[in-house]
Amino acid sequence: MGLADIRERITAAEEKAGRAAGSVQLIAISKVQPIERVAAVLDEGHRLFGENKVQEAAGKWPSFRETHGDIAVHLVGPLQTNKTKQAMEVFDAIHTVDREKLARKIANQAQALGGCPDLFVQVNTGAEAQKAGVLPEEADAMVAACRGMDLSIAGLMCIPPVEEEPSLHFALLAKIAERNGVAGLSIGMSGDFETAIAFGATHVRVGSAIFGERVYA
Repeated sequence: MGLADIRERITAAEEKAGRAAGSVQLIAISKVQPIERVAAVLDEGHRLFGENKVQEAAGKWPSFRETHGDIAVHLVGPLQTNKTKQAMEVFDAIHTVDREKLARKIANQAQALGGCPDLFVQVNTGAEAQKAGVLPEEADAMVAACRGMDLSIAGLMCIPPVEEEPSLHFALLAKIAERNGVAGLSIGMSGDFETAIAFGATHVRVGSAIFGERVYA
């Protein structure tokens, strides 16, 4: 396992699905990974990373951007409304827009900042009580509400229930995206990203298969 292996598997999955090479972006999930592991992946030339927490990202990435140049960092964890301004300054994309109150805060900050990260609406495809995201039947209204606030929606994101077949959830999200004219699909993680690519993933989120098991303090 490692970055080169994951890249090869993505290329093979793109080809098998009849998709153009390079049509899937690999987000290396670097949350709670030791700095030296992140630096090693940067040294291999990778430049797109994912973080779960605003504070962790704010403390980690400014120095890496100074030393390694053009890096993109995406927020893939939940966002509290009181962290919106900081998140919009730190991240190039937010994959977890899951309620209108947050969208409104983002819209207001976008006006003040004169710009906005790419936005993905998170859909709770398994209707799990412990998981964030709008319910599938509310997704159309959420996309419309965001657009009504002059927010452009780059994609949809979901995290399937661990005990269920992920392809069912990927197919559902792809259907919602298609009928809403949304291009991006942030689906697929270490265990199922090849399946996600077959269902149209534009972004796959892979952590431990690149960096090794996470190290929690």
